[in-house]
Amino acid sequence: MVEKEQGGPGGISEEEAAQYDRQIRLWGLEAQKRLRASRVLLVGMKGLGAEVAKNLILAGVKGLTMLDHQQVSQEDTRAQFLIPGGSLGRNRAEASLERAQNLNPMVDVKADPESVESKPEGFFTQFDAVCLTCCSRDVMVKIDQICHKNSIKFFTGDVFGYHGYMFADLGEHEFVEEKTKVAKVSPGVGDGPDAKKIKLDSSETTMVKKRVVFCQLKEALAVDWSGEKAAAALKRTTPDYFLLQVLLKFRTDNGRDPSPQNYAADSKLLLQIRRDVLEALGVGTDRLPDDFVSNCFSEMAPVCAVVGGVLGQEVVKALSQRDPPHNNFFFFDGIKGNGIVECLGPS
Repeated sequence: MVEKEQGGPGGISEEEAAQYDRQIRLWGLEAQKRLRASRVLLVGMKGLGAEVAKNLILAGVKGLTMLDHQQVSQEDTRAQFLIPGGSLGRNRAEASLERAQNLNPMVDVKADPESVESKPEGFFTQFDAVCLTCCSRDVMVKIDQICHKNSIKFFTGDVFGYHGYMFADLGEHEFVEEKTKVAKVSPGVGDGPDAKKIKLDSSETTMVKKRVVFCQLKEALAVDWSGEKAAAALKRTTPDYFLLQVLLKFRTDNGRDPSPQNYAADSKLLLQIRRDVLEALGVGTDRLPDDFVSNCFSEMAPVCAVVGGVLGQEVVKALSQRDPPHNNFFFFDGIKGNGIVECLGPS
C-alpha cells in the first residue's frame, strides 16, 4: 500500500505515511497522493491567511507559496500567530516563513514579497489552487477569470470583525462521495425484527462519482434582484452577502478596510456606501440594519480560526477530489455564532 521510497510523482514514502496516517485513514491514500502533488498560492498573510496556511501545511500539500507585499503592522500582532514578536516593519510573508515551515518540513513553503497585482497571468498557472485574502474586488475578479480559464481551483475569503466569508470557483469539478449501501434483505426473511437487524449488520459503503459546475465571482456578485423569483430568493439570502458587497466597495474606494482608529468617520462612510450599494443592487437598505457598522472592524482571531478552518477544508476537498464542496459562498456571523452556505449566481 505504501512505497518505501519517493518513487515518482504522487508516491508516498513510509515517513509520509506515518506523518499523514490519520488523514489517510480519513480520506484514503489516493486523496492524500493528490494533495501531496498539489501546489497552492496563498495571497495575504494577515490573521485569516495564517490560519489557511497552517491548515494546508499540516494537511500535507506539496508546496505553499505565501504572497504578500505589505509590512507587519501593530494590528497583525492580534490574530497573525505565524509572525514572531519584534517583526514590525518586516514583510508579512517573509516574517511568517520560519514558523510556517516548522509546522511540516515535508511541505515546500516559500515567501514572495511582491504584490499580486504585479504578477503576469503565467505566474498563476504553476499552481493547482489559488486562495486570495486581503484583495480588492477588481483583483479577485481578474484572478478568478485567469484561474477559471486555466482550470485552476480558485478561492477567496476575508474576515471583517465578527463577520467572515469564503467563495469558491472550482469550474467543472469532479469528486467522489462515500455513500452507505442499502443492504438487500434475503428472500423469506420478511419485514420482522430480523430483517432490520440484517439491514444494519450488512451495511457497506461505496464511492459515488459526482460532478458540479461553479460560476465565476463576477457573476456571483452581480445577481439581479429584480423580478418575482429574485424577490422570493432575497428573503432567504443572508444579509452577510450584502455586507460583503458594502465592505468590498469600502476597500475599493479607500484602499483599506474599516479601521478602529477611524471608527467614527469610517462608520459614517459605511452607512453611506450601504445606501449606494444596495440601491444599485435594487435592494432596500433594511436588508442591512444600521448596527452592522459596529461589528465589522479589524480581524478577530476566533473568526479567523472558524473561516480559516472552513476555507482550508474546502481547498483540501477540492485538491483531493473527496466529498461535496461548498458551492459557492460560506458566510460566518460571529455575533450569532453560525455559518451558512449560499449558492448565488446566474439563475
